[in-house]
Amino acid sequence: MRECQFVLIWRMRKLHHPRLEEITVEAILYALADPVRVEIFTRLAASECAQNCSKFLNMQEQAPLAKSTLSQHFRVLREAGLIRSERRGVELINSTRCAELAERFGPMVQSIISAYEQQRIEAAGGGSRGEDAGDGARETPPTPSQGESGA
Repeated sequence: MRECQFVLIWRMRKLHHPRLEEITVEAILYALADPVRVEIFTRLAASECAQNCSKFLNMQEQAPLAKSTLSQHFRVLREAGLIRSERRGVELINSTRCAELAERFGPMVQSIISAYEQQRIEAAGGGSRGEDAGDGARETPPTPSQGESGA
């Protein structure tokens, strides 16, 4: 008896990638306001090649992210214009659009990434903003009880 092979073909929804002129500062700031999304974006920006979504499943120390949650985060980043996703079989391969974004917004996106990285280093106790300034590092301003009184 001859076996029949069935090929299942379905239409996958086309992924929305806004044109460069459609990307707004508000959409970028909204997308990067979530700690998980900013972590995903900075990891993508730091990687030398495109990454599939499953590379980000175990980002959080406490518990792995659900695939549906991760998919939602990638959708927000994609629709904000921060990443480009390409289907390869059943996987989505993601890369940043940093070069394109720099054309439109200058150093804004790179500044956000740098500020996030600095914040993460400081939170881990690995440094402070004044480290690079040497002996000329600024001290924190005095509180009103420590400061000079107007009398």
